[in-house]
Amino acid sequence: MTLALAILLLGQIGGKPISGGNPTPGTPQPDPPNFADRITVTGCVELAKDAPKVSDGNAVLDSRYVLMTADEPPKVQYKLAAIESQLSPFAGMKVEMSGEPKSAARAGSVVLQVEFVQKLAARCR
Repeated sequence: MTLALAILLLGQIGGKPISGGNPTPGTPQPDPPNFADRITVTGCVELAKDAPKVSDGNAVLDSRYVLMTADEPPKVQYKLAAIESQLSPFAGMKVEMSGEPKSAARAGSVVLQVEFVQKLAARCR
């Protein structure tokens, strides 16, 4: 009976012991959010002028969407870094979002690492 139970258990886990909780060992994990640095902004989510094509809805990009001011004429407030599928439903809408601002490689551009998005209006203008 004990031998049959041991064989059954080895067959279920592939014969290898499971160790660690990281499903992809060696992959660096992101830093936890720093709540002191979090900001909340309001504006319009728009597709960037030179937005790259995306083949994966789970891709994290900081060059596909921007947050525009609701003023006339609108100005780019932030480049938005988030999972594609998190922002695409909000394109063209007025939103309130929170996250951590990060400096971008290009001078003068600030990237907002998006953590939360809430729709305020179906249209921006």
